[in-house]
Amino acid sequence: MQDATNSPALLGIDLGTTHSVMALWHEGKTRLIPNALGDVLTPSVISLDEDGSILVGKAARARLATHPQRSVAAFKRFMGSDKRFALGDQSFSPEELSALVLGALKADAEAWLGHPVHEAVISVPAYFSDEQRKRTLFAAELAGLSVTRLINEPTAAAMAYGLHEQKFERSLIFDLGGGTFDVTVLEYALPLIEVHASAGDNFLGGEDFTEALFKACLRDWQLLPATLDVQAQANLRDSLEGFKCKLSSEVQTLSWNHAGVTREWQLDEPGALKIWEPLLNRLRTPIEQALRDSRLRPQDLDNLVLVGGATRMPAVQRMVAALFGRLPYRHLDPDTLVALGAAAQAACKARDHAIEELILTDVCPYTLGVSSLRGEDDCVAFSPIIERNTVIPVSRVQRFYSSHAQQALIRVAIYQGERPWVQDNIFIDAFEVPLPQTGEIQALDIRFSYDINGLLEVDVTLQHNGERHSHSIDHTPTGLGEEARKASHQRLNALKIHPRDTLPNRTLIARLERAWAKSLGDDRERIGDWLATFNQVLASQQSTEIAACQQQLNGALDQLQL
Repeated sequence: MQDATNSPALLGIDLGTTHSVMALWHEGKTRLIPNALGDVLTPSVISLDEDGSILVGKAARARLATHPQRSVAAFKRFMGSDKRFALGDQSFSPEELSALVLGALKADAEAWLGHPVHEAVISVPAYFSDEQRKRTLFAAELAGLSVTRLINEPTAAAMAYGLHEQKFERSLIFDLGGGTFDVTVLEYALPLIEVHASAGDNFLGGEDFTEALFKACLRDWQLLPATLDVQAQANLRDSLEGFKCKLSSEVQTLSWNHAGVTREWQLDEPGALKIWEPLLNRLRTPIEQALRDSRLRPQDLDNLVLVGGATRMPAVQRMVAALFGRLPYRHLDPDTLVALGAAAQAACKARDHAIEELILTDVCPYTLGVSSLRGEDDCVAFSPIIERNTVIPVSRVQRFYSSHAQQALIRVAIYQGERPWVQDNIFIDAFEVPLPQTGEIQALDIRFSYDINGLLEVDVTLQHNGERHSHSIDHTPTGLGEEARKASHQRLNALKIHPRDTLPNRTLIARLERAWAKSLGDDRERIGDWLATFNQVLASQQSTEIAACQQQLNGALDQLQL
C-alpha cells in the first residue's frame, strides 16, 4: 500500500482490447499503478469460475484455452453493438464485461493508493463512434467511476510522448492494438499539443494477425474450423499467439496435438508476410488519409511513434519504416504510453500546478451530417455538417429546406461516415420537428455541437418563426431505457467477484491448468504433480509456505515458457 496523501484520486485508464493499464500523476510525473499481481498490464479477459465467481485479468486469460465456454476476450471490438457473450449459464453485453475490467482496475488502484477512487479519464480509439463512446461511459458508470474526459488513444499517447521529449516537432502516432488501429498526425509546440488529423479502422489489430495464421494453418492441414470443437479452437489460437511472437527469418515449427494426433506447421516470416499481406495493406489506408487531411507529406514529419502491443511485430515495424523511409521511435513502452497520457490529462483536469499550462487540442475523427434529398430523383444523400478532422469542441450550422409546401414535419436523421449516400454510413439517431403550415417551403438551420468527449448535440431552428428544437443525442446506450440500465446494475452487483487477496493463488492454478493442457508426456505429468502439490499447500493455509510455493512454481512455468 502506498502513501497517497498527495495523490489525486483521478485515474488515467487505457481500457484496451488485449490489456488495460492505469496510471496517475504523482509528484510531478506520471506513474503506473500495479494490479493485485504486481503487474501493470491487466489482460482484458473475463472468466466465470466453477464456483460462480468472476475472474478478471491474468487468471481469466489462462482459462481462455482451458475453459473457452466460460471465458471471453476482445469484447471491446463489439462495444456499441447488441452482441451478447455467454459465460457458462450467464450472458453479458460488451459494456458489462468492460465494466468488470474497470471495476477490477478501480479495486486495485484503491488498494494501492489506500483511499477510494471515484473519477477517471478513460481512453478510447480515435475512430470510436458516438455510440461506442456512450457505451464506454456506461461501462464506467457500472463500475462506479465518473468519467471526466474521454481522450482518444493516439492523442493520449502523444501527450505522454510530448511531456517525455519536450520537443517542437510534427509527429505521426501509429497506434495498433489488439483490436483497433488509429493514426494521428499532430504537432508539438509545448505547452500546445495540436492534433491535425486522425483516421483509423476499428476492426484491425493484433487479433486479426493471429486469426489469419489460424485460418492458414487449418487450410494447410486441410481441416475445417467446424470440425474442431470450441476447446480445440481455443487451444490452437493460444498456441498460434505464442508462435506469432517467435517468427523470424528462420523456419519455426508449431506442434499441436488434438484427438491423439500431433500435427506440425512450419512457417518463416516471409511466409507470414504473404498471409498478412491483406492486413498490412489495410494499415496503409488510414495512414494515407491522415497525411492527406493534415496536408503533410511523409518527409514533413519529424518522427514516428509506435503505440500498442501489436507494433512489437517486426513485420509491422518494417512496413512503417519502408513507408516513411526512417525508423520509428521505440524507446518508450508502447503498451503503457496511452495510460500515461490519460493520467497526464487527468492531472490537467485536476489543475495540478506542474502541468496546468499544457493545452491539448483534438479533432472529430469522422464526418457528421444528416440525410437529405438530392437531385431530380430525390436520392437520399449524406449532407456533412461537421467534416472529419475539424478541431473540437466545435459548433457548425447548415441550412436545409422542406421538400414541399404542405409538409407537416421533418425527420432529422443523423449519420457519421465518409460515403456520399446515406445507406453507406452509420446511423446515429433521429428525431422529428413539426413544421408550421404556411403553404410555403420551410427553411431551417441545423446546428451540430460536438464536445471534447466526442459526444454530439443537435439544434434545429425554424426560420419562419425562430422556433428552436434542441435534441441531445441520448447519452444512454441505444435501446437501453432506464429499466434496462437498472437491470445491468443489478446483474453486476449480484455477481461474486473473486477475492482480490487470493487472486495470485487462483491465477497460478489457472496457469498450471493451461500448461498441463498444452503439454504431453513427462512434462504433463510433472505439471500435474505441481498442481497437486500447490493445492495441498493451499489447504495448509500457511501464508509463508503458499508464497514460497507460488514463487517456485511461477519460476518453473516461466522456464518452460508456459
